[in-house]
Amino acid sequence: MGQQEQMGVMGLGVMGRSLALNLVDHGIDTRVWNLEPEAIPELLAAHPAPNLSGTADLSEFVKGLKRPRRLLMMITAGAPVDAMLERLLPLLDTGDVVVDGGNSWYEDTLRRQQQCDALGIRYVGMGVSGGEEGARHGPSMMPGGDPEAVAALMPMLERIAAQTDTGPCVTHVGKGGAGHFVKMVHNGIEYADMQLLAEAYDLLRRGDGADASTIAGLFAEWNEGPLNAFLLELSAGVLRRIDERTGRPLVEVVLDAAGQKGTGRWTAGEALRLGVATPSITAAVDARVLSSMKASRVEASTRLTGPQPPFPDRSAGLSRRQQIHDALYAARIVTWAQGIDLMRTASRAHAWDIDLAEVLRIWRGGCIIRSRLLDPLRTALHEDAERSVLIAPALREALHTHQDGLREVVALGARTGIPTPVFSASLAYLDAFRTASLPQNLTQAQRDAFGAHTYRRVDAPDEGPIHTDWQVPLRG
Repeated sequence: MGQQEQMGVMGLGVMGRSLALNLVDHGIDTRVWNLEPEAIPELLAAHPAPNLSGTADLSEFVKGLKRPRRLLMMITAGAPVDAMLERLLPLLDTGDVVVDGGNSWYEDTLRRQQQCDALGIRYVGMGVSGGEEGARHGPSMMPGGDPEAVAALMPMLERIAAQTDTGPCVTHVGKGGAGHFVKMVHNGIEYADMQLLAEAYDLLRRGDGADASTIAGLFAEWNEGPLNAFLLELSAGVLRRIDERTGRPLVEVVLDAAGQKGTGRWTAGEALRLGVATPSITAAVDARVLSSMKASRVEASTRLTGPQPPFPDRSAGLSRRQQIHDALYAARIVTWAQGIDLMRTASRAHAWDIDLAEVLRIWRGGCIIRSRLLDPLRTALHEDAERSVLIAPALREALHTHQDGLREVVALGARTGIPTPVFSASLAYLDAFRTASLPQNLTQAQRDAFGAHTYRRVDAPDEGPIHTDWQVPLRG
């Protein structure tokens, strides 16, 4: 086979194994290596194919690849990547391309690119979304780094990517660490969307008295309309699963303590560093942290009082379930606006030139956060990529239509003691964003009063910074 039709895959965990088999299915000569050698013969025995081979000897693995080599690392992010590069780089030659397909911190990717550049080796940081199923049959991929290196990979990546009516779900996101940064934001949006669905489930369960089967039916019904999304469809399926031990819905015996691998925290932290408000994403991270405090929450539940579900009776207006539907749609729009704003700001700060509409295009297929909402969001970015998508006509109208449900749901949660952190954060963001005059005039006056930080006048903005001695009383 030609050089462009060969890939070396390093790491045979769930994602590495699935991507290797995806490459094989598309006729690409695939050579595999794994730290635990027993995984290699297991894979070769389970999937015999003339274009699939492997070895546990790293030097032999590298020598068996045609130059310039293309290597895809699918290993745990962090120190393991650096340890792998320490072993790998001495075996490579000028012009070889190394791809990190894990969830690496984008600044680590920048550092590793510089390390490889000094050796004439090209390093690509590539986000991969889709989980095991996506990796196996078509993921969404976000490579970032040297354009020529990405171009050399693109023929293979386009073949194994998810396919939609707009093309393969892969694009060169931008230079440097853009690929891993965009995947980080992707995961932050994913955190928020998952938490919104959990909050909707809780409101329906404890507030409206619906059982898991009923909620599953509602989610499936909602998935046929504007709320259509992979995570909504997945949640409907999860709620239908019955526990073989108890005969109850399996979700009801899952401990309510959510784990996290850190990408949501990274997103929230990077937003703070860049001065971008992402309260919905931050609230989703906080919700996972609070959920992990199980013992403390159990104790507090017996000592702290407050209102209790269910919802009060309602005889007129939208049904509670329709309000939750509408709240979910409005909060999703606001959450996506925050993630897009963070990518836009980072692109400017790092001179990455990220095409935001193109990023949303490749998230339409094979991606964990794929949803019908991506289409109006892309349209908004095509119309004006420099301002918030909340201003775009279609999304503005959707917010006008659905925000009453969001307001009612947040109020219901407060009145009945059902926490709605992401619904609440999304509503607060929306109201702050649409308010022309916020109370931070007092905040700025306070800053000047205790720290001489100065302020500007509304009626003379061009005057420049002003400091006032606020402790001197006015004379009558």
